[in-house]
Amino acid sequence: MSPAPTRQQSWLTQPHHDGSGRYVSNQAPRLGDRVDVLVRVPLAAEVDAVHVRTAPDGEATFAVARLVRTTATDAWWRATLTCHNPVTTYRFLLTGGPTKYAWLNGTGVHERDVPDASDFRLVAHDAPPPAWAQGAVVYQVFPDRFARSRAADQRATPDWAIPAAWSDPVDISPQGVAHQLYGGDLDGITEHLDHLEALGVDVVYMTPFFPARSNHRYDASSFEQIDPILGGAPALRRLTAAAHARGMKVMGDFTTNHTGNAHEWFLTAAGKGGRNTPERDYYIWEDGTYVAWLGVPSLPKLNHLNAALRRRLFEDPQGVVRKWLGRAGGLDGWRVDVANMTGRWRDTDVNHDVARQMRDVMGRVAPDALLVGEHFHDYTTDVPGDGWHGVMNYAGFCKPAWTWLRQEPKDPRFLGAPVPLPLLEAGAVVETMRDFTSRIAWQSLVHSFNLVGSHDVPRIRTLVGPEAVEAAVGLLMTFPSMPMVTYGDEIGMEGTFGEDGRRPMPWDESDWDTTTLETYRGLIAARQGSVALRQGGLRWVHAEGDAMVFLRETHDEVALVHVARAAHEPVVLDARHLAGIEAGRSAYGPAPKVGKRAVTLSAAAPLVRIWAWRPTDGGPKHVRRRVR
Repeated sequence: MSPAPTRQQSWLTQPHHDGSGRYVSNQAPRLGDRVDVLVRVPLAAEVDAVHVRTAPDGEATFAVARLVRTTATDAWWRATLTCHNPVTTYRFLLTGGPTKYAWLNGTGVHERDVPDASDFRLVAHDAPPPAWAQGAVVYQVFPDRFARSRAADQRATPDWAIPAAWSDPVDISPQGVAHQLYGGDLDGITEHLDHLEALGVDVVYMTPFFPARSNHRYDASSFEQIDPILGGAPALRRLTAAAHARGMKVMGDFTTNHTGNAHEWFLTAAGKGGRNTPERDYYIWEDGTYVAWLGVPSLPKLNHLNAALRRRLFEDPQGVVRKWLGRAGGLDGWRVDVANMTGRWRDTDVNHDVARQMRDVMGRVAPDALLVGEHFHDYTTDVPGDGWHGVMNYAGFCKPAWTWLRQEPKDPRFLGAPVPLPLLEAGAVVETMRDFTSRIAWQSLVHSFNLVGSHDVPRIRTLVGPEAVEAAVGLLMTFPSMPMVTYGDEIGMEGTFGEDGRRPMPWDESDWDTTTLETYRGLIAARQGSVALRQGGLRWVHAEGDAMVFLRETHDEVALVHVARAAHEPVVLDARHLAGIEAGRSAYGPAPKVGKRAVTLSAAAPLVRIWAWRPTDGGPKHVRRRVR
C-alpha cells in the first residue's frame, strides 16, 4: 500500500468509505440487523486483503471482507456486520503492498494504530431521524425582525419594550439591546412564504415564540401559550398550515437549560412560601439563591435532576415538547437552545439523559419530528446517536469555513474568543472538518444544521466581503448536512456581531443585493436538483491553499464540487478515477476542462463549480438481507 498522499496529491488514489447509502446498505438499522459495508480501494494501493474490526460488547473482533467487484481503477470489498450494540464502531484493516498494514477510519488511512474515536459508526436506536430532513435547506427567522403584519399595528406595546420603527437602526446599548421591539410577528412570516418558496427553502426554523420580556424571547415567561405580540396560537396555526401547504416544515426553538425570571414556575418558586412548592426544585439553588445561567439574573437555570420537571417538560401531553408538535400544535421539530449546557452544573451531568428522554418522547408522539441541539464547540461526545438527531455545526463547519474565507483586515472574534480567528489554507481547514465529522455517526452529520452564520454571530457578508460570499454559500450548499440560512443573508444583509446582525429584514427590494440573491437561489437549486448533493457521501479530492475539491457520491450520480476562495494554479485530476465525467452536466458555475486523461479545474477569481454525471463504474449495489 502506498503512503498517505501529501496535500499536493489527490485523495482519489486512497481507499475510501463513508457512512452514506453508497457505502452502507441500511441507513437506519435496528438492533440485530445485518448491514453490508463497502470500501473502495484503488488498485494502485495494492491491497490484497481487507478485514473489518468491530468491538461488540467492548471486545475487538474481525470480519472478513470479500472482493465483490473490480473496475479499471478500483477494487470493491464488502463485509457484513451485525448491530449487536446500539452503536457499532468499525474500521478497515488493509493489508498488502509495500507497507503491508494500514487502518482506514473516518480521518483517512493510517499506517499505525490509532484510537477508536474516529472509527465509523452504525447507530441502531429507536426513533431514527425523519426522512424528510436529509438534504433539506433550513431558513432561520428571528420573529421580531423578519416581517410585521398589519395586525401588529393593533397590538399594545408591552411595558418592557422600547418600540422601534422598521427603518430604525438596531440599538446595541445595554439598555436597548434586548428590549428594542420592531413588532415582527408570525403572520408576517406567513405573508412572506412566497419569498422563501422562491428561494428554495424546505424548513422554516424560528427562534423562540413564547411570551417573554425581551425581543429574543429566550427568557420565556410561559411555555403554555404563544406570545400574543406575535399573534398567539392562532397565528402559529396559520403559519404551519400555510407552510405545510407549500411542502415546507416548521421548527420551533425551546430552551431546556433555563426559563426567564418572569416564568410562572419561577414566580411560584421564588415567591412567598415558594420553598414548599414543587416548582422550587425545578430550579438550582445555592445558599438560598437561584443559579442564573452564565450569571444573567433574568435566566434562572433548570434542575434536570428533578424528575417532575422533566415529566412536565417532556412527558405531559400539555407540556412544551408535546403540546406544540405534530397534529396538536403543527410544528415539525425542535431546535434546542443551549443544548450543550442543559443538565450540567458542577458535579451534576444529566445532559445525555435529557437528550435521550426528549428524543424518546418525540419518537413516540411525533415520530416524523426532528430534534437538533445548539452546540458552539466540540459536540462530538454529546452526539452518541440516541439523543439529539443532530447539532448546529459551529465547530465542525462554521468556524473552519470562517478560517478559510475571512477577509483581512477583518478581526472576527468567535463567540467571545480573546483573539481573532486565524486565516488558514485549505488543507488545514479540511483536516479540522474531517476531525470533527469522523467522530460522530453519518446519520448525526446529515441531520445537523451546517451554517456560515446565525443570529448569534457576525453576518457572513460582513465577515468575508462580497467577493467570497459565493464561496461560503457554495460550501454550505454542497456539504452533507442540512444547510441553514439566516434571514436576510440571501440579500446581502450585514452585521459585525450577533446583535448588530439582528436588523429588520428590508422588504423594499431596491435595498437588496440581487447578485447575492441569485447566488443563493442558484446554489439552492443546484442542491435540490442533485440527488448526490442531497444524499451523497463525501469524498475529498484536493485541499490546498485557495482551493477545495470534493465528490458527493450516490450509486446513480456523482457531483464534483470545486470551491475557490481566490485565483489559484490549476488543479489537475486523473480522469481515470472519474469514470463518466465526460458526459456530465454543469449544475452550477463554469464547466471543468475534461480530457481523456485529465480533468483540469482552474480559477481566476473566487468561484464555485458543480459538475454532475452518472458514473459508468458504479461499483456493486448492496445486497438486500433479511434482518434479525
